[in-house]
Amino acid sequence: MANEIIFLKLGGSLITDKDKPYTPRLDKLKELALEIKTVLDSNPGLQVILGHGSGSFGHTAAKKYGTRDGVQTVEQWYGFAEVKFQAAELTRYVIESLLKAGLPAISIHPSSSMVSDNRIIIHHNVLAIRKSLAVNLLPVVHGDVAFDESLGGTILSTEDVFSFLAEQFSPRRILLAGIEAGVWADFPARTELVKQIQLSDYEKMRAGIGGSASTDVTGGMKAKVEEMLELVKKNKGITVQIFSAEENGFLTRALNGENVGTLLKE
Repeated sequence: MANEIIFLKLGGSLITDKDKPYTPRLDKLKELALEIKTVLDSNPGLQVILGHGSGSFGHTAAKKYGTRDGVQTVEQWYGFAEVKFQAAELTRYVIESLLKAGLPAISIHPSSSMVSDNRIIIHHNVLAIRKSLAVNLLPVVHGDVAFDESLGGTILSTEDVFSFLAEQFSPRRILLAGIEAGVWADFPARTELVKQIQLSDYEKMRAGIGGSASTDVTGGMKAKVEEMLELVKKNKGITVQIFSAEENGFLTRALNGENVGTLLKE
């Protein structure tokens, strides 16, 4: 896997207890960081841009203030600042875990470098990410607030950020690690896992793909699948895998190229 860039997201449901506000899963973060470290050590040509969701940190505050839908009032701007604070708090836990595992991780906050218009990113200073990769640092982005030309302010998911960065860095693979085994054809029953979704097949299964069982203001699984298929459509040859990293070793297998969940492709 020489000279390959992978985008990896650690989902909020994976690294926090999404039903307990502001509660990180520190043991899980430690385990995931060690898996990433092991894979990167054995594949010196592999580079990762890491993202993480907000889980019980950003989503709790975001739901309270309705931040994703727009920011106009004094109270909403206070909420905007609170969501930013909580997202950064979780990032500190993520970075700390990576550093303790021996990974030179550096946080690059979208709120400081991105501007959107109706939640479509129109500006991002990507130079810091390029510089980080050039000196073998591990850049970490995340779901975050952003100033928005039409909405005043909003929230951009990690998938939003990845969609923009994909055009800048041309990854061949995007890995979305969460607690769900992949995309279920019959959510919430969860008896039939879809191993692969191609663009042409998606319309047939659209009705069965559900949202999220916990609070998720960025739209749940259905929104995730549709956004990632749009990314696949725009970026020839790219694949996206949605999988569970709850069990130790699954992240390693996914990083090494195995389909352990649901693969989205053209």
